[in-house]
Amino acid sequence: MKKRLITAVLCAAMMLASCGESSIREARGEQVTQGTSSASTTTSAAASRSASAATTTTMAATTAATTTAIPEKKDKVGELMAKMTLEEKIGQLFVVRASALDMKKTQGGSVTVCDDSVKAALSQYHVGGVVYFADNIKDPEQLTKLSSGLQSASAYPLFITADEEGGNVTRIAQDPDFKVMQFASMLTVGSSGDAGKAHDVGQTIGKYMKQYGMNLDLAPVADVFSNPYNTVIGDRAFGRDAETVSVMVNACVKGFHEQGMMTCLKHFPGHGDTAEDSHYGAAVVDRTWEELLKRELVPFIASLDETDMVMAAHVSLPKVTGDNTPASMSKAILTDKLRGELGFEGVIITDSLGMGAVSKNTPPGEIPVKILEAGADILLMPTSLPIAYGGVMNAVKSGRISVERIESSVRRILTLKEKYGLI
Repeated sequence: MKKRLITAVLCAAMMLASCGESSIREARGEQVTQGTSSASTTTSAAASRSASAATTTTMAATTAATTTAIPEKKDKVGELMAKMTLEEKIGQLFVVRASALDMKKTQGGSVTVCDDSVKAALSQYHVGGVVYFADNIKDPEQLTKLSSGLQSASAYPLFITADEEGGNVTRIAQDPDFKVMQFASMLTVGSSGDAGKAHDVGQTIGKYMKQYGMNLDLAPVADVFSNPYNTVIGDRAFGRDAETVSVMVNACVKGFHEQGMMTCLKHFPGHGDTAEDSHYGAAVVDRTWEELLKRELVPFIASLDETDMVMAAHVSLPKVTGDNTPASMSKAILTDKLRGELGFEGVIITDSLGMGAVSKNTPPGEIPVKILEAGADILLMPTSLPIAYGGVMNAVKSGRISVERIESSVRRILTLKEKYGLI
């Protein structure tokens, strides 16, 4: 392109020079003398200088364009990771109960202030986030101060979250000291057939959570309430019909995002068709992958490109995996299906590691290792942070888990934090 432009400029300059010479000859009645040759030489020289100037101008413009080109986007996450120690990277994988940070039990196991004990734990473990429960929440001023204190004490910005679904599962709305709107069950919202109401749920909850220093809601529930004997999901779901749930979930996610609140679809690949409660023991989904695609997975798939996180359930799917391994520990489910087949690129978080479906059959130090091997990024609420953290560290030092595997999850986590302006 550059060569073609220079050639065009030269040709134009020579044509101008030729036209000028013809005009002079015409004015003189075509009387060619020795002086004419001299004039022609002078004109050619002038044209050459003109072309040279044009070439110089073109080159200068090209150089200027190159100089003013938009610089490549700075890899803020990469630069941050380059400064982090292995210990800090492993810490980012954990999102723990606020009370788990009170290791000296200075607050009786119910953290409501960020005291020296909590600060020491944050400094030692560098956790990626904190989960609030009712015992951490007293009143608006206290909660706002706690959130601010935790963020200030942490070397890296925290996910600060809770299960604030609306309906019966809330930590803030049911507290009489908080004058916030309370919603009926999500089943009631879904049965209205009005997606705008689900959108309002996300907007309203997202707004007040943000006000109290939180940035992630472990919601909405994307399960389909397909088993009437289900006790763990029930009216937490938006409905019994997959398409209805899908529309409601998507609207709810958009509402949260409009308030700058991160979302987490749960409980993948669907907990609504179980008769058992995974909080207490094994829960089985007796469906093939093809059957799941027609119902349970529909709401998840519809919002995978919208949500920030997906929560992996501790449910077993023997007709998919061939054994009773919980989905949260199954590479076939998390890596092959969720990441591979469904193409989810966001953060995968587990359900609580203290739930019976995983804690009854696997040692606490082994649980997080198996989950990382399966492909999850965030380890939620281990029963013992020191034991779970030590289990991951030992697995890395022994070579069972590579540093690269740890870093792939840390990059997803920090990239999400950057997206929401935390770093």
